[in-house]
Amino acid sequence: MTKAFVFGKFLPFHKGHEAMINFALSKCDFLTVLVCCSDKESIPDKFRKAWIEKAFEKQKNIEIRTFNYLESELPNTSESSKEVSEIWADIFKKQLPDYSLLITSEKYGNFVATFMNIQHIAFDIQKKKFPVSATAVRNDVFTNWKYLPDSVKPDLSLKVVILGTECTGKTTLTEKLTKHFNCSFVLEAGRDIIANSNYFSFDDLHLVATEHAKRIDKTTLANSPLVIIDTDIHTTKSYSRFTFKKELEISAYIYNSNKANLYLYLNNDVEYLQDGTRFSEEERNLLDLSHRQVLTDHNINIIEIKGDWDERFEKAVEQINKLIATNGQKHWA
Repeated sequence: MTKAFVFGKFLPFHKGHEAMINFALSKCDFLTVLVCCSDKESIPDKFRKAWIEKAFEKQKNIEIRTFNYLESELPNTSESSKEVSEIWADIFKKQLPDYSLLITSEKYGNFVATFMNIQHIAFDIQKKKFPVSATAVRNDVFTNWKYLPDSVKPDLSLKVVILGTECTGKTTLTEKLTKHFNCSFVLEAGRDIIANSNYFSFDDLHLVATEHAKRIDKTTLANSPLVIIDTDIHTTKSYSRFTFKKELEISAYIYNSNKANLYLYLNNDVEYLQDGTRFSEEERNLLDLSHRQVLTDHNINIIEIKGDWDERFEKAVEQINKLIATNGQKHWA
């Protein structure tokens, strides 16, 4: 029985890594993927491990392990030198004592295998099949989005939620921003499930919450990391409080799907237009207070957008550009 392993940081996991693992699986009976995580890296091991597990969930002869280390005690695994390779070869021999094959897409793979006294098979060292690196993805997720497996995309997407009470231009702004940034979007599910704000049941809100989360999840797999979302779960919870005077309990899955990088809240300082399906203007303004309270209760930091329609668009574009410039700078938890 041939037991092989690959190792790396997978920071993040990309299609080049995926191809290397598939290649390794074709060369052995059992494969271990060792995710090496230092104490100085921004993305925790649980995310990196989960990405690979999800990508290979149907594969039986593979296991994903993590190895956590302190950079004060061990050198970076990606350094290409004999001295560093010898140190890590000793670590790998202790972690994987009965393995006879190493597959890598790096020049230092030969060094490590030689010190371990096992075979090394190189895979696409020149990166011709997938011209991408984890560093490139971290630096520019937009250009390299096509190189990310679906298991990774939801965690690296940049979600922007457009919030506000009724008749403040959320849908119109969502559509304009989508066109401006040539990105993905999610329209609110409530419009399709609840035709009239004055007539709906408590159960309808559960349907809205579930359907909206499904739409978000599907859209994060589309062709752009930027997703503009028309309303979110906080709005649905606010309708529950406002109309039924009780909390809408939702699953952690739904709430996680709705988590965003940026929340833009449209002020109700625009002309009220009644189309026959909305609350009265007085109720609309009371709903605004409810929305704000729910957001406060959930510690959501909003950026308020005021002014006429052109001013709202310009301010929203400014805030989204700031988000893109920082590549989201996600705070991993």
